[in-house]
Formats: sequence, C-alpha cells, structure tokens
Amino acid sequence: MRQIPNTLTLGRAAIAVLFFVAISQYRYPLVGEGWLWAAIVLFGIAVLTDFLDGWLARRWNVVTGFGRIMDPFCDKLLILGALICLAGPRFVVPEWEAEGRTVTTASGLTSWMVVIVIARELFVTSVRGIMESRGFAFGAKWSGKVKMSVQSASIPAVLVLILVAPPSTNPVSEWIIHGMMWTMVGITILSGLPYARVLPTLMRNNDLP
Repeated sequence: MRQIPNTLTLGRAAIAVLFFVAISQYRYPLVGEGWLWAAIVLFGIAVLTDFLDGWLARRWNVVTGFGRIMDPFCDKLLILGALICLAGPRFVVPEWEAEGRTVTTASGLTSWMVVIVIARELFVTSVRGIMESRGFAFGAKWSGKVKMSVQSASIPAVLVLILVAPPSTNPVSEWIIHGMMWTMVGITILSGLPYARVLPTLMRNNDLP
C-alpha cells in the first residue's frame, strides 16, 4: 500500500512518454486526428494520477522523499513537454505563416511563452532547493497549485478546440484559445512571485534567515 502513490507517480512518467508519441503523429489541421484524441485521453489520465497519488499519500500518511522529488518532476515533464509540442511545427497554421503573423500556431503558443513557463519552473526549483538545503520547509505554495490546475485544464481544452473547431477557420475558437494561453502564461508568472520574496534576503546575506 505504501508504494501505490509512488507507482502512480512513475506511471505518470510513462503515460507522458506515450502522450508525446501520440501528439507527435498529429499535423494541423487534418493529419493524425485520431492520434491527437488519443493524446488528449492520455493527458487526462496523467492528470488524474497526479491528483490520485497526492491524495493517497496524504490519506495514508506515506509522503516520501522519493515522492517529493519525482512527483514535481513528472508534473513538469508532462506540462512542459506538452507546451513545447503545442508551440512546435506540428501545430503551425500554413495560412498564418504565409501572412507573417506573430502567432502562427493553432495552439496560440509562441516559443517565448514556453520559455517564460520553463524559466519560472527553473527559478522556483532553485529557490526551493536552496531553502530546503538550509533546513527550511518550503513546500508548494497555493499559487503553484492554482498554476498547475490552470495548465492541466488549458492544455487539453485547447487540443479539443483545435480538433472540433479549428482556429484557422473559426475566429471564435481562435480568440478562446489565445485567451486561455495568455491566461495560463499570466498565472504562471504570478505564481512565481511568492518565491521571489526571498530574493532580497539572499542578496543581502550569504545565508538564509
């Protein structure tokens, strides 16, 4: 029983790999639509295991060092990998690219947006690592949980809209997709602010308070 949460965590990493395989078979707008549906289902299963392993670990009081390392790692693997795929060439809209638009992907994502999300994760991981190395408990903030929830909901929602209402032919779908992605990036940035509050102390001292 103690190993079930950790097993679910490792299972999420395996599901993430399958998700990447499935989404890589798709090409906007019509190539491999079945594969993209499969990717959406796999993403949903992965998110479900994320909720379930944390809930079981707390319920059974079996929070472990392994889980504290692997759970956020698997989360980042899934989310960051999905965003990189969504901003990649598989989702480029040829008509938008020919028009020279700033945003040329059906997902509404650009490379700089993904860089911001990755930078936030690297920054937070660094701050938490330093804090915990000094003996301070520095678990996930509520803002980080909100960020993860928004990302977990936005990614499959955008994929579904791409399939059922292609943004290159549906202006309403395009606006909704762009709105979700901008909201996701904005919340991701805001979720990093609580971790930035320790920076003045780190700049004044070589040690932590």
